Amino acid sequence: MKIGVISDTHDFFDPKIPDLFAGVDHILHAGDIGTAWITFQLEQIAPVTAVLGNNDAGLHFKETEIVELAGRKFLIHHIVNPQALTQSVASRIVRQRPEVIVFGHTHKQFNETLGGMLFFNPGYAGRPKFGAQRNLAILHCDKKGIRAEFVEL
Repeated sequence: MKIGVISDTHDFFDPKIPDLFAGVDHILHAGDIGTAWITFQLEQIAPVTAVLGNNDAGLHFKETEIVELAGRKFLIHHIVNPQALTQSVASRIVRQRPEVIVFGHTHKQFNETLGGMLFFNPGYAGRPKFGAQRNLAILHCDKKGIRAEFVEL
């Protein structure tokens, strides 16, 4: 199964996204979406699970989502610091026991297994800005495990 992962679009839908996400089975958006139009565009590619970011006032998404894909449980939440989890995120992780925690906010890629869980941030996918690296990612899930592929925009 191929899972597209994107975050921090900030109301910008890069025209390369449909081609880069072609063939994914599901898309996870880790917040700072901008407007619901972004998720509508993503839904034209594959089913979408999205969460609110700290800049998403007025959108009707949850702060945290749990979804099972490829036999694995994913927790999606916008602001996560893997080295210093907030009490609310830590307790949610203990209750839900996900294999993968997908987050955004930092605009930086992160792909590290800590405490037996994969913490994953695809990076920033918003408007081009001077010097800002822009990425999305694809998680390839099979019986062997999960392999991350970062894709530059």
